[in-house]
Amino acid sequence: MTMNTQGRPTAPGEPETSFRPKTFTGNRGLDMEEPLIFEIGRTDTTGVDLDEPAEFAPELGAHARSAPIGLPGLAEPEAMRHYVRLSRNNYAIDSGLYPLGSCTMKHNPRLNEKMARLPGFGDIHPLQPLSTVRGAVELLAELGDWLMELTGTAAIALSPKAGAHGELCGMMAIKAAHTAAGRDPKIVLVPDSAHGTNPATAALLGYRVVAVDARDDGTVDVAAVRAAIAAHAGDVAAIMLTNPNTCGLFERDIVAIAEAIHATDAYFYCDGANFNAIVGKARPGDLGIDAMHINLHKTFSTPHGGGGPGSGPVVLSQRLAPFSPLPFVRKTADGPVLVETEAGLEPGERPFGRMTAFHGQMGMFVRALAYMLSHGADGLKQASEDAVLNANYVRVGLQDLMSLPFGERPCMHEVLFDDTFLKDTGVTTLDFAKAMIDEGYHPMTMYFPLVVHGAMLIEPTESESRAALDLFVATLRDLVMSAKRGETERFTGAPYLAPRRRLDETRAARAPVLTWTPPAPAEVSPQAVE
Repeated sequence: MTMNTQGRPTAPGEPETSFRPKTFTGNRGLDMEEPLIFEIGRTDTTGVDLDEPAEFAPELGAHARSAPIGLPGLAEPEAMRHYVRLSRNNYAIDSGLYPLGSCTMKHNPRLNEKMARLPGFGDIHPLQPLSTVRGAVELLAELGDWLMELTGTAAIALSPKAGAHGELCGMMAIKAAHTAAGRDPKIVLVPDSAHGTNPATAALLGYRVVAVDARDDGTVDVAAVRAAIAAHAGDVAAIMLTNPNTCGLFERDIVAIAEAIHATDAYFYCDGANFNAIVGKARPGDLGIDAMHINLHKTFSTPHGGGGPGSGPVVLSQRLAPFSPLPFVRKTADGPVLVETEAGLEPGERPFGRMTAFHGQMGMFVRALAYMLSHGADGLKQASEDAVLNANYVRVGLQDLMSLPFGERPCMHEVLFDDTFLKDTGVTTLDFAKAMIDEGYHPMTMYFPLVVHGAMLIEPTESESRAALDLFVATLRDLVMSAKRGETERFTGAPYLAPRRRLDETRAARAPVLTWTPPAPAEVSPQAVE
């Protein structure tokens, strides 16, 4: 028996024709077109049987609904298909390399997910009696011990829900410490390369932000810090500095900066967004910091997509330890206890209040500790080394074609390029990013940090293999050479192959359409009926 050679060719390759049919469904083969749920569901039906509620007295007053809620109903298979099809349009770390700089979109091990779903962790409620959640409290204590050991600090607040929330927590502890000492400084120093949340957090607490210029090499000059302190003598509350910084560089003068700050009774807040580069290699507390948030969703592999769920524990120095917010874990001879109210405080404990209703993101705590225990101290150190190695591998693979604003010096866990290499090509930084989508990659962080024109910040993380990095580097090299050859059409209309084409981003930001309006019924002409 011989194979049928008369059928349609199944081998991969270019199609024999450029014909692209316009399909009736809007689908393109297995690339399924998926309308909004309001377009396919009916408001008068649902796939779930709901009993009529018993008589009750509403307590919402003027806030009660006055009209039907209008949610569309779908049969269970339809609902499942809808969300599965939507998920296929979402780029994720499980589908490809995610090169976002300063975001550490690393692999989330499935072991962590299994641990977070254990009944003793996944099914507990924050209002349960503490006597019924001893194991969960012990986990909080162990996670806190790991984080304090890795950072060289004396206390920890686990409750903040994300990085910016953690920044607020650390700066509130600093403000409480100044108040307790009878001081009321008004100035916070922030390097001009900082994350935008740093000055926003300081301003939210009533501080005036004074920018500190970076040196030509992208790092903060201790002389500039001393000059700012002298210019505002006695009025500096703190400095907020990221290390490694947002340019992907280690602040080599961090110890001298800390000493200058502490000499004026001010405090050193370190933005921990880039802790992923130095875990197991350097302890921020040993370098002089007083407070630092730790993004568990960046450094310790808890999920990061879709805006969270984040978790931003804050470690505190001995000077700030008394001001850690409620709730916090206290070690006792009988094991750890969770101190939830001021009634449980001991002498010397002066929390500034509380950041959130309960203890924080329990599921993220479980995932982070599972990651730490599975790696061990040596594994966490290697993860940092591999993150730095991978970023430098990308840097070396592209530095002959793409431009490095601070020279061909080694970087930390992320490498920063600017758009100088696109000069006179007719291709913009945004065009370049959109063309990456056609190649199957989420673009790197664009236009940030602001201190570099046309910034392209790439962080491959330690999760990626050499083969994955080689393909990524080769793809970017091909795009760069295409731009230099004048093939602008490849860029100016990109993305061509995504489910949706390029948006008018300015118009979308200034005039967003936030509600869906049903289209008017189509009119059928008498001629069409005949």
